[in-house]
Amino acid sequence: MTVLGVLKFLFICLEVLLIFNLLIVVHELGHFLAARWRGLVVEKFAVWMGKPLWKKKIGGVEFILGSIPAGGYVALPQLAPMEAMEGKVESDRSQLPPISTLDKIIVAAAGPIFSIGLAFVFAVLIWLIGRPVSEMETTTTIGYVQEGGPAAAAGLQPGDRILSVNAQPVSRFGGMGNINQSIIWNIARSETPFVTVEYVRDGKVHTAVVETMTPDREGLGRRNLRQIAVYPAMTPMIAKVAPNSPAAEIGLKPSDLVVAADGIPLRSMGALSDVLKSKPGQAIDLTVRRDGVEKHFNVTPRVPEGDTIPRIGVTWDDRGMTTLAHPNPFQQVRDSVMTMWETISAVLEPRSGIKAEHLSGPVGIMRLYYQLFEAPDGWRLALWFSVILNVNLALINLLPIPVLDGGHITLAIIEALSRRPINVRVLEIVQSGFALLIIGFMLYVTFYDVLDLPWKVPKQPQPAAQELRFTPTAVPAPPQPAKPE
Repeated sequence: MTVLGVLKFLFICLEVLLIFNLLIVVHELGHFLAARWRGLVVEKFAVWMGKPLWKKKIGGVEFILGSIPAGGYVALPQLAPMEAMEGKVESDRSQLPPISTLDKIIVAAAGPIFSIGLAFVFAVLIWLIGRPVSEMETTTTIGYVQEGGPAAAAGLQPGDRILSVNAQPVSRFGGMGNINQSIIWNIARSETPFVTVEYVRDGKVHTAVVETMTPDREGLGRRNLRQIAVYPAMTPMIAKVAPNSPAAEIGLKPSDLVVAADGIPLRSMGALSDVLKSKPGQAIDLTVRRDGVEKHFNVTPRVPEGDTIPRIGVTWDDRGMTTLAHPNPFQQVRDSVMTMWETISAVLEPRSGIKAEHLSGPVGIMRLYYQLFEAPDGWRLALWFSVILNVNLALINLLPIPVLDGGHITLAIIEALSRRPINVRVLEIVQSGFALLIIGFMLYVTFYDVLDLPWKVPKQPQPAAQELRFTPTAVPAPPQPAKPE
């Protein structure tokens, strides 16, 4: 990696840490400010968990930076015994004045409320500046059908426009947010190995029952999701061009749109690969749209160094053409709530193809942030994802599970209804038990998150352009002037 590459990597890591920690700090700040307002004793304000990397006492509160990048906490000994996750408290809980049910509910609810508030702030920013929307998020038209795959066996073809999957209307192939309208999601979360696909071809509506496939996973990684081997209609757009490659030699550039090959309209990168494979060593006439003008280029694929497959030497932008959308803040938050609901419902359904291992913990979330920041308009994408993440953080914390904010609220209501405090010993056992369950679950998903990290170079059918090495073609030497006799 070059010095510039290292600096870029470090800068993106800094961006990830800043935005990820902002989410944690704002949530915990809600608890902290509410506790101060209601007169509770506040012992600690921690960002991240585990052994402290740094701590300092200010105004009677110990501020801590933990060593495990997983959430944070505000230690409130009057609220509930949380030693299993927050460590020992200094105050003698029995000597502290009791607090009212209302105080407990306000302090517990303040964190999720602040998270929702931050989600709205990000949503307003996205409403103003827009977010990039890929072609995958705007079409249900099939661009490519894998030969020998389930969709091909069921008779689906490029150009078919999918209307519904398992009777669920769809409006796009994939993408985050409001995932119940996604083709990929509805296939993955299907409760049977078969999906019913309704589609339009030549103006007529057809129905096909497609048997899904689940590709084998490599090693101990997450199980792959159900699919039917169809891909969205996307105009192949060049992201990078390898030096000395056939594409570079004929003058292809990033952002060029390859709309046809030998007169065959292209709806996907896969379709172009099929054309190149069908004519090995032969020149291909590419129709390229650049700045709204179509041009023709003749290119002959060559085998790069260390490879066996002829290539033209480009990396494709897997988003295709993008546009800027300006969804209103309420729509963004509503879509985030629906995404959360769909995800939990799918995980809890035993027959669904979505399992708990497909969820992500802090490591997976930070990795996704890194990938978003790497993309063009990365800040827009990261802000938009932060809307979804903040809503998820708020809703998860409101679940009535001891240790979580919703658990504190539930316990406070139980105490109010029974008109007596819950036995401290019982409360400690319940809190510690659920704390261990949550920690265990976090370790479980983190195990898969770590396996997903790029420890090794993945096997790719199309290597990235910067990894391809082409030998320059021989260029005839210019004629030399004749020497005088």
